[in-house]
Amino acid sequence: MGNIIAWIVLGLIAGAIAKAIYPGTQGGGFLATTGLGILGALVGGYLGNMFLGTSGGASVGALSIPSIAFAVIGAIVLLFVWGLLTQRAA
Repeated sequence: MGNIIAWIVLGLIAGAIAKAIYPGTQGGGFLATTGLGILGALVGGYLGNMFLGTSGGASVGALSIPSIAFAVIGAIVLLFVWGLLTQRAA
């Protein structure tokens, strides 16, 4: 149960920071921001493991500075990809 709560808190923090950093307006409320952060933690943990060779990283769900940083990076990547996918043709 503690891990689930840690994932939700990590997701909320990472999603809010990513939305604040990423330029433009993104829709979504509390649940979308939390989901974005949780998925960002997974993506960030994967990218950290792939590029830096770190084991765990954000994928562990621990509330530490490196895990939040990886989760924010992953959430920003997801925001960028989502923007590309939902971009309207002019």
